[in-house]
Amino acid sequence: MKIVVSDVSKDFKSSVNVLNNISFSVVEGEFLSILGPSGCGKTTLLRILVGLLPPTSGKVEKDGIDITNASPSERGMGIVFQNYALFENMTALENVAYALKQHKDAKATAVETAFEMLKVVGLENEKDKRPGKLSGGQQQRVAIARTMAMHPDVILFDEPMSALDVDTRLSLRAELKQLQTRFGTTMIYITHDQEEAFALSDRIMVMDKGVIQQLDTPGNIIDHPANEYVDKFVKQNIQIKIDSLLPFSRKTV
Repeated sequence: MKIVVSDVSKDFKSSVNVLNNISFSVVEGEFLSILGPSGCGKTTLLRILVGLLPPTSGKVEKDGIDITNASPSERGMGIVFQNYALFENMTALENVAYALKQHKDAKATAVETAFEMLKVVGLENEKDKRPGKLSGGQQQRVAIARTMAMHPDVILFDEPMSALDVDTRLSLRAELKQLQTRFGTTMIYITHDQEEAFALSDRIMVMDKGVIQQLDTPGNIIDHPANEYVDKFVKQNIQIKIDSLLPFSRKTV
C-alpha cells in the first residue's frame, strides 16, 4: 500500500473531534477522492497527510514507513491548493522553477525542468506571463506544473477547481486524469462536488462529521450505498446521470 492511515483522530480545544478514528489505505497509482460537505473533516485530514497538522492520535504510513511526525519536506508529497498560491511577482516559468532552485540536486536544471513541465500542461507559450495575466485555469495549471516538477509520488489536491468556471473545470479534469495516467502518480483529491468525484476517481471516500461513511468504487457507491446518508448525499446532489459519466467511473481497484 502507498498510504496507510490507522485510527487517526484530531480534536481542537474549541470543538468536538474533527476526525474520529479514521482508517483507510491508498493503493499506489490510485486516484482517491475524499468527498463530503464543508466541516466534515476532509481538509483537516489532508493537512495531516501532508504534514501541516499533527494528529491527536493515530498513525500515517507511506511505503511502510511511519511518517506521522515527519516534516512536509520529508514526505515526498506535493499539494495543489484551491487558491493557486503563486508568486504574483514571478512569471509562470519562475513560479515552477522556484522550488526546484531550493534543492541542490535540482538547481542546475531548474529552468529546463520547469519549461518541460509547462509544456506538459500546455502553457509553454505563456511562460513569461505573471499570474495576473493568466486565467484562473491557466494559474491552476501552473500550480499543478510546479507541484509535478518536484516529482512527488503522491499529490494531494485541496478543492483545486472550486473557483473555476464550468468549461475550465471540465477541461482540467480530463487533463488531470491524463497526467495521472502518464506519470503513474498517486492522487488524493479533496472535494465537496459529487460530479467531480465520480468523474475522476478510482475510489471515493464519503465523509460526514469526521467519520468515513463509505469507501468504495463510484459504481458500488451508487448501486450499494452503505447507509441513508450516502444514499441522500450522492443521489440527491449529483447533477449528471451515472450512465453519462466517463468510463472510469466504474473502474475497480
